[in-house]
Order: sequence, then structure tokens, then C-alpha cells
Amino acid sequence: MGKALYWLSDSEWARIEPLMPRGRRGAHRVDDRRVISGIVYMLRSGARWRDCPAAYGPYTTIYNRFNRWSRQGIWFEMFEQLTGSSGIIGTVAIDSSSIKVHRSAAGGKGGRSSKPSAARVVDGQPKSTP
Repeated sequence: MGKALYWLSDSEWARIEPLMPRGRRGAHRVDDRRVISGIVYMLRSGARWRDCPAAYGPYTTIYNRFNRWSRQGIWFEMFEQLTGSSGIIGTVAIDSSSIKVHRSAAGGKGGRSSKPSAARVVDGQPKSTP
């Protein structure tokens, strides 16, 4: 049994609809409410764009709209208009003790090795490597 689909309510759409971009070049946009509901659903679910339920339309439309509007700053503007805040925090702290490194990150090629190197041959004579 799958997760229930998400649809913007009438009151949510009434707040967002006036913020939709107008007079832009390109093809006429399909049902904005359906596409934005699909974007919200996908962001909430954490699923791959390709797994977007067909009820929201083609997954490529959902992904392309999200991606294009992200590059243009439209989602940021909507968030700011709806919340009255930019949502940007001035300071960020990262606790490096929780960062995990893949086990192969500790070794591998690169730099000098602490192991003795094999002798090399130059002009027929064995030479030690520096």
C-alpha cells in the first residue's frame, strides 16, 4: 500500500497562486496546482523523481519545473512571501566528529609510502629509490 497523495488545499493554493510567475517565455505551463502538489509530494517522500505518481503528470515535468524554478530563485521568493522570512541562517556549525569516512579513504596511492621501496635498475645497475 503506497503513501497517500498530497494535494494543495484551496486555502494553500489561494496563498500560492498569486506568486506564480507570469508573462514568461516558453510553452504554456500545465496545471500549476497539480505540478506543485507533485513537487511537494516528492520532496516530502524523498523518493526519486522517476518514481513520481502518475496522478501528478509526467515526472519530467515535475522535476524540470522544480529544477528551473530553483535556478531562478522562484521557490525562495515564494517561501519569503509566504513566511515573511528568508529562512537563511547567518551561522552554521558542523560537528566533524559525526563525519564518517569510507574505510578505503585511509590508504591507497599517493604520496610517499612508509614501506621500503623495491630497488630499481638504471643502466643495468641496481639503484635504490630516493
